[in-house]
Order: sequence, then C-alpha cells, then structure tokens
Amino acid sequence: MNDIAVIVVNWNAREDLRRCLESLTAAPKPGAAYSVVVVDNASGDGSAAMVASEFPDIRLQVNTENLGFSKANNQAIAQTSSRYVFLLNSDAAVFPGTLDALVSYADAHPNAGVFGPKVLNTDGSLQFSCRRFPSLGAGFFRNTYLGRLFPNNKFARDYLMTDFDHAHPLSVDWISGCAMLIRRELIAEIGALDERFYMYCEDVDLCQRAWDAGREVMYVPDAVVTHAIGRSSDKNADKMIIEFHRSWYEYDLKRHPKSSEIRRAAVFCGLWLRAAVRITKRRVAGRRYAKASQTAAAQEAASL
Repeated sequence: MNDIAVIVVNWNAREDLRRCLESLTAAPKPGAAYSVVVVDNASGDGSAAMVASEFPDIRLQVNTENLGFSKANNQAIAQTSSRYVFLLNSDAAVFPGTLDALVSYADAHPNAGVFGPKVLNTDGSLQFSCRRFPSLGAGFFRNTYLGRLFPNNKFARDYLMTDFDHAHPLSVDWISGCAMLIRRELIAEIGALDERFYMYCEDVDLCQRAWDAGREVMYVPDAVVTHAIGRSSDKNADKMIIEFHRSWYEYDLKRHPKSSEIRRAAVFCGLWLRAAVRITKRRVAGRRYAKASQTAAAQEAASL
C-alpha cells in the first residue's frame, strides 16, 4: 500500500499541470511511497494528451465533462487505497521533501486528520493558506469596500491569521485545498469532499467536519508548496466568481441550518452584491485594458 495518493484535478491548465507533475517527478524520490493520479475535467487544451505522452507512469482519468473540483477529487479518492490522500492543485508545485515532511508529521500526530503545508506565491511571498473559520465580520471586511476603507481591520486579520508568523506548526481551523493531506481513516469516518460544492468551500467544509469528529487540522511549515492562484478559474472568471459566492452561501446554510430568515437574507444579499461588484469591476477593467491596448497599437502604427 502506498503512503500517499497525490491527486491533481485539472481543467485547461496544461502548462501549469506540466510544472506541477515535474515538481513531483523531478525532485529526489521521497522516502514515503506515493502514486500520482491526474483527473482531467474535459480540458480542451491538450492537457490529457500531454500527461499521457510525457508522464506515462502517472494514472490518468479523463472525464467527458467538467465535473468540478469536489466530484473529480472524489473519483480519484475512491480509486486509491493509500494511507493518506494529498490533494494538489494543477497550478501548484511541491518543494523537494514536502511529501516526506507531511507524512512524517502526520504519522507523529495520529489525532490530527488534515494537514497543510506552507504555501508561497510564485514570487516567494507568503500565501495565507491556513485560516480561522469565517464569520460575518470577516465577510463584511474581506474583499469589500469596507475592507478597502479599513485594510488593517481585526476581522480580516483574524480570518487570514496575518498576525501568525507561519514559522512553526500550529493547530488551525482550516487549510486551503490547493495542497491538503488527508488521513484515509478520516475519509472513512466523515466522508470525502461534499459534492454540493462544485468548487470552493469544499476545503473549509472538510476541515469543519474533521473538527466535528474530534480530529485536529494542522499547519506544517516544513512542507512547502508554491501556488499560482486561479490559473484555471481565470479562464472562465465570471462563472468562477458566481461559484465562489454560491459555495459560500451553501456553506453558511450547511453550518447554520436553523439561522433566522433575517440572517439568511443578509448573507444572501451581501454575497451576491459582492459578486455583482466583482464581476462589474472585472469587466470594466477588461474594457479599459482592451482600449489601452488598441490605443497603444494605433500609436505604434502611426509611428511607423
């Protein structure tokens, strides 16, 4: 039995996927035995063909439609029997020693069920991948006009854990699904990813269920991953903005099934107002960029 099944779900991110798989296969072979499964969600950019040609030893599952993040991961989880499952985004890459560090820490902490590495942006800066559970305060101040007015507000700081130095292991509320090690025993106990979440919030939900079952969620900084946020989702940005906010609403309903109608209405209106603002801003910025590019091209042509 392998120690780890590394599962990579991909949608139209061929070049990022190649770098991800190279990071897994080019690094010195870890002491922990592992296998890699790629689930391709009906990409149209040749991702599946690239994997089959360049990484023939990697198991490849090709879907005929985009099943979303949760369902595609669950496909691979059901097909493997390793002691641990490591969910890794296609736009992420592991540092040498990451798999060993995660397994060693997990083996030494049997009461914990979910483990997350330190995550870096592609420029080497820290990505806030371990967080506290969301609150209404964080919702009002995270990526909103209020947040821009008060950028150092306590709600966002607490949610993102920006005051934590991220230099030592810590028991945390939840960790990002871009790189998440899950104990197989935990999956058998509480189930895999909740497929009501097409993508987004499946990670916070899994960690919440782990805590509900008495299992800790641990941040492990000796394991390191880089993550280029949103490479796949940017290819269909409006849909992903909608899915992001829909998932957060579904998560709130799941965690607060007996909440008042007033609270539900406030959460619903707040989330969809924020989604509308983000879509509008993205489209306005896109038109400005297109106009600027056309102006630059016209000026260049005039100077010839």
